[in-house]
Amino acid sequence: MQLGDSKVIVTGAANGMGAHFATRLHEAGAIVAAGDVDEAGLAKLPEGVLTRRLDVADEASVADFVGWAMGAMGGLNTLINNAGIIRDGLLVKQDRETGRVVRFPSEHLDAVTAVNQRGATLMVREVAAAMIEAEARPGVIVNISSVSRHGNRGQTAYVAAKAALAANTVSWARELSRYGIRVGAVAPGMIETPMTQGMHQKARDALVAAIPVGRIGLPEDIWQAVRFVIECDYFNARCVDVDGGLVMT
Repeated sequence: MQLGDSKVIVTGAANGMGAHFATRLHEAGAIVAAGDVDEAGLAKLPEGVLTRRLDVADEASVADFVGWAMGAMGGLNTLINNAGIIRDGLLVKQDRETGRVVRFPSEHLDAVTAVNQRGATLMVREVAAAMIEAEARPGVIVNISSVSRHGNRGQTAYVAAKAALAANTVSWARELSRYGIRVGAVAPGMIETPMTQGMHQKARDALVAAIPVGRIGLPEDIWQAVRFVIECDYFNARCVDVDGGLVMT
């Protein structure tokens, strides 16, 4: 599919990678419907990008947004499933002074699961249903997973959700290929976004030192992979790691 033929929903589009995806798609001539809970961030996207509040963790919000996007764009054939949050922390941690064991908060687990796993699933379900009902062919869904899916200390909730998204990329491709809908995934490594900019400098430096290419990735690096998945009609049911070689180390 050529970018100029895309009628695309981008979730988590108010900042970071999502904002970059929406901008680059718009520049390429795609019709873009951008959603996020951060309406102030959405307002900063380029003129011509269609925007509306979207809470992927809320089933009614997802259904409402997809229906609105279909009408506003005059169709729908692409989803970039990007919305996500991080609530990091060790599963259990013992305080050295008191000996007290601190447990990872269950509310953090619930929040990450609601957005990164359940929310992503709700988006694919509603978008796929809309594409099938409209007989939109070809269609493509790009899930934004993470190299953390391979396992990462201090990210119990995030790892589980991103691993599930990569696994479901295969499941959904098996189910949706019959309708002319491809499903692929891109797994970023450490990328320069508002989330990573808030890291402690020593932790940030240590992570950069572990990346073989010697730098943090940029949203443009991930955009190039997303573009490939959209445009390559032979790509299906796979997840591409874009991490500068981090997982190799």
